[in-house]
Amino acid sequence: MYSVSVRDHFMIAHSFSGAVFGPAQRLHGATYVVDVEFRRAELDSDGIVVDIGRALDSVRAILGDLNFRNLDEAPEFAGRNTTTEFLARVVFDRIVTVIHQGALGAEAAGIDTVRVTLHESHVAWAAFEGPVARN
Repeated sequence: MYSVSVRDHFMIAHSFSGAVFGPAQRLHGATYVVDVEFRRAELDSDGIVVDIGRALDSVRAILGDLNFRNLDEAPEFAGRNTTTEFLARVVFDRIVTVIHQGALGAEAAGIDTVRVTLHESHVAWAAFEGPVARN
């Protein structure tokens, strides 16, 4: 399996519901370093997994929609704990949508899986990985 990863970051504010979160139940900030890994069994006709420039542009746009937002005020997340794990899935779903829309190029349809990792610090991170279902 071949892979290419791109990295960017975003900053948010949020709070959590539930005693398990302790002081994080209060409004607090987080800065995430995000790695998006694209995987495929065979390289495309240009000998690449995905165009790195297009991949990075798409990741930046997706993260830009989240950057500098209080997620507690975002209607799309109402009633949800926007945990690192949850946000990894949100970014994954948005990346898959971009692939299906063709923003990464026609041959990006050959990407088999994507893994999104959100690093919330140098000692803790969470990820979501899944297949890129074909349309």
